[in-house]
Amino acid sequence: MLIATSANGHVVKRPSKPAIGTMLANLRRGNEHMVLERQEEDREGDWYIQVLFRDNNTYQLEYRDGVPAEHYQTQTVSQEKVHTALIGWATGKPDWREGFMWNNIGDMFTPEA
Repeated sequence: MLIATSANGHVVKRPSKPAIGTMLANLRRGNEHMVLERQEEDREGDWYIQVLFRDNNTYQLEYRDGVPAEHYQTQTVSQEKVHTALIGWATGKPDWREGFMWNNIGDMFTPEA
């Protein structure tokens, strides 16, 4: 099941494309965020995409593919590109990552050996 959560804790189960767009458009500058999370009984790990609207008018977009080592981040000034990525991720489109330079930041979330 897809779950969308806003910075103030508002939760929408199975959000529609318009609901996702509204949540993104309602982000206020200053480190406000939203998360789309995929929760399925037969899928282990954390599967989500999140966006943070920073003070400098940039969107910090991150996603995790199951495990901390597979956590990626990028930034953009384009709300439209973020919206396209969120909808693409939510609907399982294989090309949703295109148009961004992704950095693997998984080492920030994995313990040192």
